[in-house]
Amino acid sequence: MAKAQYHKNQRVYVKTIGTWAIVERVVPQWTKGLDEPIRIYYDVGLGRDFGADELQGEQTLQTQFDDGAVTNWRIVRARNKWQAPEDSSHHPHPGTFPVVVTGETDWGGWRVPGAEYDLNPQKIEAQARLIANSTKLYAIATSLLEAAKEEAEHLPDSMLELARDVAKIVKAIDGQLETAA
Repeated sequence: MAKAQYHKNQRVYVKTIGTWAIVERVVPQWTKGLDEPIRIYYDVGLGRDFGADELQGEQTLQTQFDDGAVTNWRIVRARNKWQAPEDSSHHPHPGTFPVVVTGETDWGGWRVPGAEYDLNPQKIEAQARLIANSTKLYAIATSLLEAAKEEAEHLPDSMLELARDVAKIVKAIDGQLETAA
């Protein structure tokens, strides 16, 4: 028998898509003659119901960053369907555009519309590299914070101020602040 792991209005990370969502409905799957549901699905407003194995609560995301489970984000090249390679010779990689994959499979993640990529391909390429490496930067930032907490009395004021800025950014990433200033 299944028990619900998440509740309505809980913020969860959808691992297969790589985004945060709110549980809108808990959808039990009942079978005749049983007192409890055999499965529980969750409607998070993304077009289909997700199982508990595809979701993750907020508290456990930090440990995933630490364990390296979410650090397999990578850039794959997708074929440019809106322009021939000859027409996009000014692009860094003619005939393709970057897609940042945030899951185990080579789909899902971050991409941009073709028209936006064509306006400034170098900018989009830089954004893709930044996003793909952001989990590594997050791990470095949290390590820096831990070291700064342990050695706070021995650090110069400039390093303490840097640590405070890093703490604000980490809180924004963790969803504890609206934006990092």
